[in-house]
Amino acid sequence: MTSPADQRAGADSPVELNPDELSLDELSLDRLTADVSVFQRKRGHRFSSDDVITAWVAMQVCPAPERVLDLGCGLGSVLLHLAWSVPAAQLVGVEVQDVSFALLQRNVAHNRLGERIAIHHGDFRDPALQQHLQAEGLFPLVTGTPPYFPHGTATHADDEQRTRARVETRGGIEAYLATGARLLADDGWLVVCGDADAEPRLRAAADAEGLTVRARYVVIPREYRPPLFTVWALRRAHHRHTCVDHVLTLRDEHGERTADAKMLRAFSGFPEAADANETLRRPSAPR
Repeated sequence: MTSPADQRAGADSPVELNPDELSLDELSLDRLTADVSVFQRKRGHRFSSDDVITAWVAMQVCPAPERVLDLGCGLGSVLLHLAWSVPAAQLVGVEVQDVSFALLQRNVAHNRLGERIAIHHGDFRDPALQQHLQAEGLFPLVTGTPPYFPHGTATHADDEQRTRARVETRGGIEAYLATGARLLADDGWLVVCGDADAEPRLRAAADAEGLTVRARYVVIPREYRPPLFTVWALRRAHHRHTCVDHVLTLRDEHGERTADAKMLRAFSGFPEAADANETLRRPSAPR
């Protein structure tokens, strides 16, 4: 089901990309899950815990979606994790950066997921692309991992790919919620992550788009440290219920993996996390 890379509104360059243009010397091949590996640039943007936790939260609130949309999917870490987690789902990913889209193409092909994943090279804010995505119906699950920092509030990295992954050069969490709301099924879930300080912006954007926060997962990098980021699960406002709060702590005060971290490893299918099976649970997922 892989679509041609012709949805290019707002993309970096009008030139058709060949994913093989990236030299293997620049790349590493890393395991995302027990069965999925991704190419990523050694000195570029790389997947991290926020991608895995976004996929995990999505599976807590919407464990068996028939269709999934991942906005600004980068090299494909959330998209591919969800494809592995839900083998029956059809998935769609949108990415605007040339370099990241080239990696996305390579990663979908490398994992032989082209029959289930359609990818589009373009800006998800573009109305024409949104209309194209709506043509086959709305999505029961929409995910996104926006950049954390508003333009002008963070130092740009030397690498353009890394800068655009962390700084809002094409809109921030508001743009993800606006597009997600337009493409979300009436009974669907929208799952996004963001900087822990972005709560007021997230709430304001949700109100503007007729969404309500149903669950919030605050992620602590190490015990007694400030929150690192938050993942929110939203639904349309007429599904109003009390927001359920959770805290995930990744390292204890001595720097060792916590039960939460082992649970996330188990979620990705890694054998070394087998002793975390007892913590691989669905923590009172909201409905």
